[in-house]
Amino acid sequence: METRRLGRSGFSVPVLSFGTGTFGGKGEFFQAWGSSDVAEASRLIDICLDAGLNLFDSADIYSGGAAEEVLGGAIKNKRNRLLISTKATFRAGDGPNDVGSSRFHLIESVEKSLRRLGVDHIDLFQLHGFDALTPVEETLGALDDLVRAGKIRYVGCSNFSGWHLMKSLATAERYNLPRYVAHQAYYSLIGRDYEWELMPLGVEQGVGAVVWSPLGWGRLTGKISRSKPIPAESRLHKTADMGPPVADDYLYKVVDALEEIAGETGKTVPQVALNWLLQRPTVSSVIIGARNEEQLRQNLGAVGWNLTPEQVARLDAASDRPKAYPYWHQNGFAERNPFPVG
Repeated sequence: METRRLGRSGFSVPVLSFGTGTFGGKGEFFQAWGSSDVAEASRLIDICLDAGLNLFDSADIYSGGAAEEVLGGAIKNKRNRLLISTKATFRAGDGPNDVGSSRFHLIESVEKSLRRLGVDHIDLFQLHGFDALTPVEETLGALDDLVRAGKIRYVGCSNFSGWHLMKSLATAERYNLPRYVAHQAYYSLIGRDYEWELMPLGVEQGVGAVVWSPLGWGRLTGKISRSKPIPAESRLHKTADMGPPVADDYLYKVVDALEEIAGETGKTVPQVALNWLLQRPTVSSVIIGARNEEQLRQNLGAVGWNLTPEQVARLDAASDRPKAYPYWHQNGFAERNPFPVG
């Protein structure tokens, strides 16, 4: 398994990481993702470790904390072989301080995550979203305290706008506070908005992308195409409103190209979609998920080979979409604006 530095840090991570949203299965939303218990999670983790995938991503809100508990139970006696990332910011309780990126909530969240995971530190701790009601200085100061206490090693963010991230980086530099080295962001062949502003920012500022939902919210698994509409039994029926909207015509155009290239390479549609992401600028790691061993082994087959430049270009063309202003305008000034992609 190839490893890459996480942004402009000395921390190396595998190009594929494993998302634990399928662990626990508490509540209708997460049950639609999966419900792996400790025994099944332990088996999936062993398969990952054997393949060189040693980074496991979770969050305090996944199944109301149950995902972290299952992960903690599954990694007993394996902690020295793996890396853990988790997240906090979204509402995790009924109290007025059970949400956001305040000093109070972040310290409480880290302490609770450490207990659920059964570990003494978190390798990568990420803010799950931007909290506009808490001063950035307070948030970064709390993270600094947690780093100095040895409870977290590196910090990142998730689902930030460009100005959210840049303001945080500027504040970190001004006050010598921890700098976000990772941005966990949605990015896929049918969701390329990340390229408009966040990718150029990541290139210029040295922030690595940790990609979530790389198969477009389950639409690029190979189960959906022009001849195969969404099956009757699919988590998309239960979770579509929470995910990114995708027009059918656009989806089918991308899937057509994926199927064609899958036939040429002898790979599957999801393997081709994941491999495309691994060749994009700023991408440090792509989070894969799996409800069972078969899905996991298929996703692991996305590494160890590369699409040709011509195949990448065809996928780029099939998935290209008109950009919003000012990004379409900036593409016309490539001489002085070297970062546009696509």
